[in-house]
Amino acid sequence: MTGSLRPSLRDPRQVMRLSRLGSLHQCRLSFMRILTRRMADEAWEFSRPIFNIAADGTGHAVYCAKGPDRTYSLVAFAHDLPSEMRSDRVIAEAWDATFTLFDGIPTADDIERLSKNVPLQEAGRIRESELSLSRANRSVRLWNHVVEVLASGHQPEAEQLANVGYLMRTTAVYGSGKFGAADREMIADRPEFSAPFQAEMLSVFLTRAFVRDLIEDAAQTKGGETAVRLDNRVARQLGIGNSTGLGMAPFIVNHPMLFNNWIMAREEALLRVRQVQRATDAEIAQFKEMLKRCSQSVSQWQSEHPLQVKKLNTLRADLDAVFSHVAKHDLSTDLPWDQLVRWSEAHLSEEGQELVNSVVMEPYDHLVDGLSNSLSDCNSDAFLIDGDMTVGALKELIQNCFGWALELDWTASENCAQAWYVSAEKLEPRIGSRFKESIAEYEQPLAPARDAVQAYEELRKWEHDKKISDFLLRHPEHRHTVRRSQISASAPYSEIQDNTIGEDILPIDMLRAKLSFFGATHFDPRSDRWVRICMFQGAPYPNELTHDNADHWVYPNLEGAE
Repeated sequence: MTGSLRPSLRDPRQVMRLSRLGSLHQCRLSFMRILTRRMADEAWEFSRPIFNIAADGTGHAVYCAKGPDRTYSLVAFAHDLPSEMRSDRVIAEAWDATFTLFDGIPTADDIERLSKNVPLQEAGRIRESELSLSRANRSVRLWNHVVEVLASGHQPEAEQLANVGYLMRTTAVYGSGKFGAADREMIADRPEFSAPFQAEMLSVFLTRAFVRDLIEDAAQTKGGETAVRLDNRVARQLGIGNSTGLGMAPFIVNHPMLFNNWIMAREEALLRVRQVQRATDAEIAQFKEMLKRCSQSVSQWQSEHPLQVKKLNTLRADLDAVFSHVAKHDLSTDLPWDQLVRWSEAHLSEEGQELVNSVVMEPYDHLVDGLSNSLSDCNSDAFLIDGDMTVGALKELIQNCFGWALELDWTASENCAQAWYVSAEKLEPRIGSRFKESIAEYEQPLAPARDAVQAYEELRKWEHDKKISDFLLRHPEHRHTVRRSQISASAPYSEIQDNTIGEDILPIDMLRAKLSFFGATHFDPRSDRWVRICMFQGAPYPNELTHDNADHWVYPNLEGAE
């Protein structure tokens, strides 16, 4: 193979298009899998010291996770929620259950204090001893069905569980200083929280255990001696649902260095696998097994949204093509994974390509997993503006990062049709029509490409060797563009290579990009602006976690396998 065809990092102009970001799948670097692998490797211990739930299903419980150096405790509160108050909206004021992840083991006084604040969520106040704040609502129809079936001494049907995938869904999991919780900086140096969102993932992992205990307790209360507990295999089919709307979309724009690190780690992992000269028989066998298990997961993936239905049909056809290709081509040749990736780029949809990219990583924990240490953003200096940079140098950065945007006609209505703003009524980010709604004056800075073009037009009026510090004294409104452009010099995947205010934008692509790194599966858009997902579906429960089951749980076992 000639040198020009050697594997290399993919071009940001390919990777960072919204349609591709909206086709990403979980992989070995997903935050949930990082957490479960670490807990198993370090032999974390789990306990439930308190479970005070009354006959009406209300009360509180505490779940402890003990690592090598520290213990963390989920403090859970169960509520009697009238059906008319059940809402997944951020403006809801009551929920079926509320939670906080406590740093340590809470005392009775701590629990008393938390009982007066955690159920109130935003209206309450927590302290630095709390690492996250969250809430969840029941999937009412499935919840009632499972209680009835267990109370009568039977197990719920697997197909009915698979159609929903969860008994409760979170509507928000807050961390990083929100509402008084500990700032990220307070825990960033702890090894167990070095990767992004590990405290939040731990909270959801323990929440899933609480939900199982809560529904089994409800069945026991209803059925008495006749009631049975969920079979372990049945219970593992149930994850924690999540409803995610536009509030998450701005994150990947507002955190360019962090998002770059996520994408860069994934791209480096893919490159390392593509550079494998020869795959062993064991590696080939594991890839084929994971491909089959992945296909089973896709067969269980359901959605009623027309766009996702189309993508799923295409993905299933893509998988058929992959199986056919793998059956006809020898994976024991030179650079087998690079050849497979190149073939996928020529024959599959973006959804299919990115699924292949995830699955080829599975046999290579020794090449991939260490990259989890590079996912966080620890470089605060990257946000400092280099005022000594020349105008000419900055223009070159803008050309490299936003060259595609310089070619757009930003006076055309279709290229600036949308505007991002924060709804005063809903307290959530929103996107609306710039020309049909009176929102332009409330626009949020979430159009970096347009802003880069505006800055570039001003820079063209300046001499090539003038300093950026002088430019910004005259034009402070372009500070954010200067900063983002300078960040892009060392962070090639920091910017979305698409128009975030164009008339054709699909915000769900931005949501899926972030959620795929969480490790979410079975994305189910409910519109082009919010999506339901499932977290930890298939994962072992805390008391089942071992080194053997801590990683590949995301792929369902094949029929007949344990």
